[in-house]
Formats: sequence, C-alpha cells, structure tokens
Amino acid sequence: MALEQIDYADGDVPLTGFLARPEGAPRAAVLVLPTIMNSTAPMVRRAQMLAHEGYLAFVADFYGEQVRDFDHARDLSGALRATAEGYRQRLHAGLSALNALPQAQGLPVAAVGYCMGGQAALELARGGADIVLAASFHGLLDTQSPARPGAVKARILICHGDADPLVPRAQVIAFWKEMDAAGANWHFHSYSGVKHGFTDPGSDARGMAAIGYDTSADRQSWSALIDLLDEVLG
Repeated sequence: MALEQIDYADGDVPLTGFLARPEGAPRAAVLVLPTIMNSTAPMVRRAQMLAHEGYLAFVADFYGEQVRDFDHARDLSGALRATAEGYRQRLHAGLSALNALPQAQGLPVAAVGYCMGGQAALELARGGADIVLAASFHGLLDTQSPARPGAVKARILICHGDADPLVPRAQVIAFWKEMDAAGANWHFHSYSGVKHGFTDPGSDARGMAAIGYDTSADRQSWSALIDLLDEVLG
C-alpha cells in the first residue's frame, strides 16, 4: 500500500506527512507520531496496518528535515522538546494537517505514538487536544508540563516494557499519579522483561542493550490498541 505525501507547516517550518487510506470509508482518523528517528519504514508499516484495520492514518513529521543518524536525531529532538509550548505547537501542526484533510472531515481522531512519539501522543492529551484516544507504545512518560485537573479529554493507553531503562518504575508511578490527579481515564499495560522498542522487529539488529523486539508484547499491545479503539468508537 503506497502512502500519499502531504505537505504542511508549523509556522515557517515546512513539514512532510504521509497518509495511508483504508479501502472503504474510514472509521476514524489516526495521527501516527513516530520515533525519535522520525518517519521510518516501521512507522510507514504501522500506518499501513491501521489503514488495513479501516483507519485513515497520517504519519506526522517532527523535524522538517531528513535525519542522518541517531546523534543527529537526538540533537533535533532536544531542540524540539526544549519547551513544552514549542513541542506541543509542532504536534498540533500535525493534528491540524490531519483534521484539514477532506477525507478526515467529521471523523473522530486518535493519536498513536512510538518511543518519542508515545510521549508526543501524551503531550497532546495533557494539553487537552480534541482526540478520543492517546496511545503510547514504549513511549517516554515524563513531561515538562503535567496535565491539569480535568484537562485530559482522551482515553489513555500505555503499552510499556517493564525492562525499559528509559522509563524506570519511578517514572511509571509518577505518571500514574499525574493521570489520577488529572482525572484521566487510563489503561496501563506493562510487559515483564520487555525492553524499549519492543514493537520494531529491527530493534535487535541495532546492538543497543536498552532496546529489543518482543513478539508477544508486540502482538498483545497491538490487540490492546485495536480493542480500545473499538470500544471508544462504539
């Protein structure tokens, strides 16, 4: 399934998204927020999987430029996330681009993110974005701007590897407390012995101790997303 390029912008920063369309009328629109490496083959695959399930899927662009390598991505992400305001503005640019598409008119919208994109989906929810679901897969749970009471409109789904060194248990507990204080409706799935990047079959080949693919967690977390989307959308 080929993806359609969609050009949009955050102020004067040109951005490029990619759209996957379902065969029939879409049930909902999904903003796919990518990893720190931005739009990669695994993110395209997820958009295609969502389209296969009947969703209009739009892969957002974090940086507006091609990522050369991980060090470059880390520099770009650090600049993007320097302030919560600037970070959320970039995320809302992607959400607005999706909402503006003719195919998305009248559709409920969800945000689904991976790694840094998981954090990004939660940032949209924390800021009160008009989305029905924010789902994070092996995403970062910390934030510079915790959700205020009553601000979170979206249902929340977290799929987390318990052996992820980037998201230690202290951060998990802090997130639970934040969501409770905000009055959010949240589901948290934690997979024992599972590392960061567990949905990407290419994780093991990267030779990084913090990341690893896990077939069961990948399958179970995807099922959790599809099931909760079914519940939210009725």
